[in-house]
Amino acid sequence: MKNKGLFFILTLLTAVLLAACGSDSEQNASGDDKKEDSAWSEIKEKGEIVVGTSGTLFPASYYPEDSNELTGYDVEIMREIAKRLDLELKFEEYGVDGILAAIKSGRIDMAINDMEETEKRAEEFTFSEPYKYSYSTMIVREDDLSGIETLEDLEGKVAGGAATTVFAQISEHFGAELKTYGNVTNDVYLRDVEQGRTDLIINDYYLQSLALKALPEIDVTLHPDLKFYPTSSSVVMPKDAPTLEEKVNETLKEMREDGTLTELSKEFFGGKDASEKPEEDIQEIEGLDL
Repeated sequence: MKNKGLFFILTLLTAVLLAACGSDSEQNASGDDKKEDSAWSEIKEKGEIVVGTSGTLFPASYYPEDSNELTGYDVEIMREIAKRLDLELKFEEYGVDGILAAIKSGRIDMAINDMEETEKRAEEFTFSEPYKYSYSTMIVREDDLSGIETLEDLEGKVAGGAATTVFAQISEHFGAELKTYGNVTNDVYLRDVEQGRTDLIINDYYLQSLALKALPEIDVTLHPDLKFYPTSSSVVMPKDAPTLEEKVNETLKEMREDGTLTELSKEFFGGKDASEKPEEDIQEIEGLDL
């Protein structure tokens, strides 16, 4: 009887301990879920999403001449996302270098500014599925192509750009000196190339094509022979925000399937569909540490 009683007590204690462990585990899991979903919960609670963008990147995020209304491909995509998620939308403007820092500090909920996912960025941020596909090109002086025939000719040249972009890293990878700017408009970059203060600008094909079209009086051109580094652009969100990521991706998928992304792209990219991958033969860049 004594042994049976002892066995019963030990069994009961084991059951209690297992229940307690299970309860702690459930609480921890609940706590993790709460932490992971906090980004979306906070947005939903306030009914507003605060988004970082530059406001100076034509045609992704810019102010048309004589207008104080922010627009652009990226801006209108975000307006549609907010509308479909039943949220108010507020834009905060930052230079390219300040956008990611603003996400980390919590000053903004996410960012949209033609930003590409890289391995290093993915360690600190969450990226949506791409809403734009493109590749890199190079603006050079029209009369002599800035003395550049291949990417290797960037050695010793001066490239205009923002310090934390992929395009800046490509320039430096091939030996160019980088001249950085604050949150300036496209004409400042282009005139520096024209006047010899810089030699080139590496950036997105669509953005550079339209910048040149908008400023035909500046004597610069896209390099006719250099198409390299295929790219994609995504919405940038805080790390460990799975619900927010899911909501944004679901909405982008809807917009792709119902033709909204194509419609917006053609509106802002001269009738071209940047929401689909380009068919051109694009040069990959080996050894680029992103």
